[in-house]
Amino acid sequence: MYLTDESTINQLANLVAGDFPGLNVNVDNQKVTYLDNAATTLKPKAMVDAMSEYYLGISSNVHRGKSYMLEVVSSRFESCRYKVAELINCSGNEVVMLSNTTAAINLVATGLNLTKEDKVLVLSDAHHSNLLPWMKHASVDMVKFTDNGMLDMDHFHQLLKQSPKVVAISHCSNVTGIYHPLEEMAKAAKEAGAIVVVDAAQSIPHRKIDVRKLDIDFLAFSAHKMAGPTGVGILYGRKDMLETLDPMSVGGGMVDWVDTEHYRLRKIPHRYEAGTPDIAGAYGFGATLDYLNKIGFEQLEKHDREMSTLMLNMAQERDYLQVIGNPNTDRGAVLSLGIKQVDELDDIARILSDTYGIVCRHGHLCAQPFVSAQTSGQVIRVSAYMYNTSDDIRSFFAALDEIGPMFFL
Repeated sequence: MYLTDESTINQLANLVAGDFPGLNVNVDNQKVTYLDNAATTLKPKAMVDAMSEYYLGISSNVHRGKSYMLEVVSSRFESCRYKVAELINCSGNEVVMLSNTTAAINLVATGLNLTKEDKVLVLSDAHHSNLLPWMKHASVDMVKFTDNGMLDMDHFHQLLKQSPKVVAISHCSNVTGIYHPLEEMAKAAKEAGAIVVVDAAQSIPHRKIDVRKLDIDFLAFSAHKMAGPTGVGILYGRKDMLETLDPMSVGGGMVDWVDTEHYRLRKIPHRYEAGTPDIAGAYGFGATLDYLNKIGFEQLEKHDREMSTLMLNMAQERDYLQVIGNPNTDRGAVLSLGIKQVDELDDIARILSDTYGIVCRHGHLCAQPFVSAQTSGQVIRVSAYMYNTSDDIRSFFAALDEIGPMFFL
């Protein structure tokens, strides 16, 4: 058991509760408890207001002319890019605005022009979005986990001796909430001559990442997992590396000149942003970043750590539950559980939702090879963000205890 400070959890949750209208939703006269934040978070009113400002105003395109309102909209769009750059400590032209993390990783996997002769190291707990693009374009080696649920760093260093072209690191697992030693792994990968690609979709909502300090080549994440809108994803690419990528899509907005035989690409990052982007989403994500900075990432990280400890303590008190991953390591507020002697959890998830109003996730969590190696069936996942209280977690476990006799006791 580990000590947890529930006052830290509830202080932040109570502070921000009024900013998230979704917390007040009722289904069948029952208040919903939202615990599926690893999939996507609820949205603050400030974000929605910013998107409405675009849609209810002159909702022009960006970078397509010289009218006053178009320049206003374009400036607002670009301001989001520079807020992202400030967040992760890079230059604005190193930030590509895409649709999600999946699109960002696919752009890198496609743009590097890999072949099946190229090796890519991927962690065994990777989300499908940080596995399938590499499987499609290259030859994948997976870093194993030890029997006690920890990443096998000896195996990682052994695989680095095979001179992989790319090392794709999932900073935080969407299954276990375990934070892998990113700084150590990135340093070792660079020393081995590899290109370092980081999936930060689960980590950056809770912890700041300094791409300059880490000396990584590419980093991807999504706005919707950090209280931002869907449809906005970020690819950071170090300038010299970003310029080496072939664009995955071609069309309007990413060229400076076209004739009947040739075209000339725009400078980075715009050459990777073909077509009309999610302009309203950029308005919304810019407002979200302002909101998160006002709260402070120190507070977000504290809440994440304390909530993780509370979840683990309550899970370990119940002998019918299997905690996926090693509990004695750096973890965030993402917890996946196997239920002993119950492989199919569809009915349990449905009862949690329809009877108790608790929204969580079950299944293989878009990490099927990893989950299948950890347990004989599906898992159920509970994940928290800044607005979740300790009572939300207690309600989840109390509901499992009540449902239990029907399934596994």
